[in-house]
Amino acid sequence: MVVTLNYKLSDNATGEKIEETTAENPMVFLYGVGSLIPEFEENLHGKSTGDTFEFSIVAANAYGNKVEEMIVAIPREVFLDENGNFDENMFTLGALIPMTDSEGNHHRGRILEVTDEYIKMDFNHPLADTDLHFSGEVLDIRPATQEEIDHGHVHGPGGHHH
Repeated sequence: MVVTLNYKLSDNATGEKIEETTAENPMVFLYGVGSLIPEFEENLHGKSTGDTFEFSIVAANAYGNKVEEMIVAIPREVFLDENGNFDENMFTLGALIPMTDSEGNHHRGRILEVTDEYIKMDFNHPLADTDLHFSGEVLDIRPATQEEIDHGHVHGPGGHHH
């Protein structure tokens, strides 16, 4: 099924808003293909168009708990450009930097510390250790096309366009 919904995501402990969709830009996804947090889909099971929802998901069942091994100090010289220069403006505290590991996997690391010797980065998901709270409304549910099922994502408005 293709589900269209609006939601507000908040930190369950503080109530601070993390993100929110709009009527102009709702969330559209293929239900049941495992692309979302499993408990998110479980909480939507049985909902119909027009139904509202409100539920929380603990961090361990969402984006996990922080893992210390995902916080690493990378030698500063790794970040030098082809001329041997270091871009001070790009490497600021809190910045998210796209990286590729030795196996070609893409990661984003948040800069925690910049020294003359290393850049300390956190590769944990930004919402690790955060208990999530969702509230919203189901706007539409329709059967997925065979092409959407074969491709594993939604096509057309709100989805992927080939």
